Amino acid sequence: MAKLGCNGMSSDSDSGDDWEENGEDHHDILCLFCTETVNGFPSAMHHIETLHKFDLCDFIRKHIHDTYSYIKLINFVRRKDILPEQLSMLGIEVWDKDEYLRPVVEDDPWLMYDIEDLINIKDVGEENEERQIHESNSSVILSQMQYEDMKRTIRSLKSQLKESETTCFLVKQQMEEMKEKAQKLILGDDLDEKENALINTHNPNVDKGYFNTYSHFAIHHEMLSDKVRTESYRDALLTNSNKFHDCVMLDVGCGTGILSMFAAKSGCRKVISVDQSDMIYHAMDIVRENNLSDVITLKRGRLEDISIGVEQVDAIISEWMGYFLLFEGMLNTVIYARDHFLTPGGTILPNRCTISIVGSGDTKRYIELVDYWSNVYGFKMSCMKAEVLREPSIEICNVDELITSTAEIQAFDLYKVTTDCVNFSSPFTLNVKKTGSLTAIIGYFDIFFDLENPVHFSTSPYSTPTHWKQTVFSLSEPISITEGEVINGTLVCRRHCKDIRGLIVVIHIKNFSQTYFLD
Repeated sequence: MAKLGCNGMSSDSDSGDDWEENGEDHHDILCLFCTETVNGFPSAMHHIETLHKFDLCDFIRKHIHDTYSYIKLINFVRRKDILPEQLSMLGIEVWDKDEYLRPVVEDDPWLMYDIEDLINIKDVGEENEERQIHESNSSVILSQMQYEDMKRTIRSLKSQLKESETTCFLVKQQMEEMKEKAQKLILGDDLDEKENALINTHNPNVDKGYFNTYSHFAIHHEMLSDKVRTESYRDALLTNSNKFHDCVMLDVGCGTGILSMFAAKSGCRKVISVDQSDMIYHAMDIVRENNLSDVITLKRGRLEDISIGVEQVDAIISEWMGYFLLFEGMLNTVIYARDHFLTPGGTILPNRCTISIVGSGDTKRYIELVDYWSNVYGFKMSCMKAEVLREPSIEICNVDELITSTAEIQAFDLYKVTTDCVNFSSPFTLNVKKTGSLTAIIGYFDIFFDLENPVHFSTSPYSTPTHWKQTVFSLSEPISITEGEVINGTLVCRRHCKDIRGLIVVIHIKNFSQTYFLD
């Protein structure tokens, strides 16, 4: 790959013959995004920027970190016939793969350039036309354009730093998984016994803090007082009692036993209720108090570790959902119950759920929560912003401040999902309904009981509030948007490698990228 200096001439003394003396390359260049051929790279860059409305140099500055990444990008665009608007929506993980190191176009001129050269081509032109640097008494005065460009660069570097942090987490997790697989391949059955021992001794410690929180009465009072949640489960069971008559049901994470008692009232012959927290002892008293001990059997412990007394059950019910659906949820245990106990053709309640997002333009909230740290009684505390933005907040959002359409980003069928379903990357499109500033992305979920008499409830800001409220991903800087504009982005969700119940969420939107930790 040729390496040019800032003046466009070769920096290697032995490579001067490859270029014209004036430093310009006069190859015919095939556009990356259409079939048009132009003469020379400056013209090619100008063609892409004017005809395709895409700033390739700016994209390279923000997303390309080395020559190999640049090569992968060019070959990815060539192979997939990607349009600029599609490229802007994709995360780097889509095209930064070794398979794209193989050239698509033989002797592709785009691959002859180093990434710095392409940026220099544009920078030199802009300096000649627009940029002025005035030096006076050893100080440098920047133009407004340079100042804004510098701010964009800083934001870009911060985004790259956050993306790198996320990547490190994910790589570490993958290394651990590869290590376990290698050990299992070498040690075989001996490792299976060791794994079982580790599961029995390690996981209870991992989950201890989580289940201890569910021993507190206030949490159960909050959940039981959530009529949307509790009455939806009740209605799903009682309005479909003909389906559950004389069946055996497993209640995963039974808590106070309220769902188990609804199941008993719906006609279940036997209900097996499992919970790992100390609340199970109060559930035993509650069941006895309501004379349902002959139907409901309560068991304390992790479902994965205990015997439930039967080989199969006809139905599984669980209120396993956490904030943003997946945070601190018990979905893994529900999947385990499905795979180990559910009879073929059995029922899962609920059986389907979705995650959606919507854009908020609540500038008052942004000023009070995020911008507040720019000036605290005359002192700058900007370092606190990072901590505020790091963790999404759980709150009921103001409907009047929602300024975009909603977008469903993921759907889960509980009859089919695997434990890996929490790891996903979803592109999204939001249509702007009101001109203003986008200050946050709001996440919520919907729950479905697809029965003869179906039941559905939503944690949407447009619906009756629930104890889950909404999950608010605040942006570090407001994004100006205009009514009628279409915003494209990508939301990446990954299981936290250090906390099985935690999540890492990365949101790419316009030229911004932020990482959030639900831990």
